Amino acid sequence: MTTMKDWERKVLSTLGAADRVESIEEELRLAAGLTALRERTGLSQRELAKRVGVRQPRIAAIERSHNVTVDVLERYVSALGGRLEVSVVQNGKRIALLSGRRDPSASNAKEATRAPRKAAATKKAAATKKAAATKKAAAPRKPATKTATTRKKSA
Repeated sequence: MTTMKDWERKVLSTLGAADRVESIEEELRLAAGLTALRERTGLSQRELAKRVGVRQPRIAAIERSHNVTVDVLERYVSALGGRLEVSVVQNGKRIALLSGRRDPSASNAKEATRAPRKAAATKKAAATKKAAATKKAAAPRKPATKTATTRKKSA
């Protein structure tokens, strides 16, 4: 009878298996970390989505994804009141790559300015469309004319 330990040794001895297991563990740590961060803040995915300016399914996708951009992580963390920092440890030295923004709300500034502009553009387009429809309705109509056609009968 094969024990679980025997099976685990056999699976991990397969070429590339250890690297894949490590990759999966990293994905799970990121997902668990983001979810725990949100839950510690006391927010639901829906509430966080409103703060970030996306819909709830996008927050769920961020929390389960391993391929999240720095911009998305920064917005996510900022909406929770934090600041994202990215660093590399090389030869025992920590090198900061990204120290985050000083003002946690700054990452939402781009989104905040984009939203009113988009709303204004949508409103302007709707007004233009309405004006065109009103102009068309107010334009004098030409009376319909019938044209007489003559058909030759073939013999």
